[in-house]
Amino acid sequence: MNSLERYTNCIKGKPIDYLPRIPIVMQFAAEYIGSNYASFASKHKTLVRANIRCAKDFSFDQLSAISDPYRETHGFGADIECPFNQVPKCINPPLENSLDLSLLKKPNSYKSERMADRIQAIQLYSKEYKNDYSIMGWIEGPAAESSTLRTVNNFFVDLLLNSSFACELMDICTEVSINFAKAQIESGADTIGIGDAVASQVSPQVYEKMIQPREKRVIQAIHRMGAFVRLHICGNISHLLEGIADLGVDILDVDHMVSMKEVRKQMREGTVLSGNIDPVEGILRGSPAKIREYILNTYEEVGNPFMINAGCEIPSGTPNENVHALCESIDYQE
Repeated sequence: MNSLERYTNCIKGKPIDYLPRIPIVMQFAAEYIGSNYASFASKHKTLVRANIRCAKDFSFDQLSAISDPYRETHGFGADIECPFNQVPKCINPPLENSLDLSLLKKPNSYKSERMADRIQAIQLYSKEYKNDYSIMGWIEGPAAESSTLRTVNNFFVDLLLNSSFACELMDICTEVSINFAKAQIESGADTIGIGDAVASQVSPQVYEKMIQPREKRVIQAIHRMGAFVRLHICGNISHLLEGIADLGVDILDVDHMVSMKEVRKQMREGTVLSGNIDPVEGILRGSPAKIREYILNTYEEVGNPFMINAGCEIPSGTPNENVHALCESIDYQE
């Protein structure tokens, strides 16, 4: 059974040999091949080379196109700076000081430079590995993208005091997300990851009234296109689980501060849980023995379907032996 078969069968509830391993690697991957974050985030060939090398050396089952949250943001007209070995930065968000939506450019997945670079990464993966590994594209969720265009503080104020504007902005971002997902699926992605981190900071009422329906629209569109959906909301989502359960995602990434047992209790039957060891204390500063113990205990606690992952991105500087320990083959238990 190869990586793609293992991954797909797990989602479909079919027997597999080992639990799929789907860690998120960015700066770690860039440094692992002797490169840097700036090159990883701006040159698709660097991103692809780094992910393939990690997949082969550490036994990952998925190749990812994630690099940073500013691909669509650049398409909307923001300036994005890629420091040598730091996370890219958004310079002068288009709506930081304005409510004029006409200031936004119309992103084109194939022509907007940074969006097109992600498309090229998926095409390169697909050319060589479409039958061997799962290929995951990536989009920003409606709240996350809106917050980068307005800044987080402004967007949170909008949600409370100018909800009609916030919803109109999220609607625009939702359509761009769907179109960007479509381009990635057409280029060879079998899975689309959705990052909507800022959603963890709002109340259940705000989430279920304004953000969740738009996430659901994106997810349903992706499913109609024939791809799987992996939802990644960094932070504590314990208070949002009821709304998240209604989304119908295939894979839910769970951060380290959330009870996996509680998530399993609230999610729909068949939802794959992924996580949730602390990326810093557990992965970066942990030991191989403790990592193995944590993963085995988590699997015993939540059962199937389950995929191996940290709570979030594997940090820069993580010892290689710790990543190997995270990705050791764990037998699937009926």
